[in-house]
Amino acid sequence: MKARVTVTLKAGVLDPQGQAIEGSLKGLGFPGVASVRQGKVFDLTLDGTDEAAARSQLTSMCEKLLANTVIENYAIEISN
Repeated sequence: MKARVTVTLKAGVLDPQGQAIEGSLKGLGFPGVASVRQGKVFDLTLDGTDEAAARSQLTSMCEKLLANTVIENYAIEISN
């Protein structure tokens, strides 16, 4: 089973890396970029076929390691 976890900063949290990327894009000739928010993507391969168990395990992974839940949100996608 494959899973993708996407971690992004919560609204209102400053994103200096996103601002730097935005400035660089404009400097490279992409003036239409209004704002950039950066994040992280984790692609995982899991043993088993129980989607509910996998989602529970992934949630625990996010809460304990993959995301700083004070300032970040996460989304889990699971596919077979």
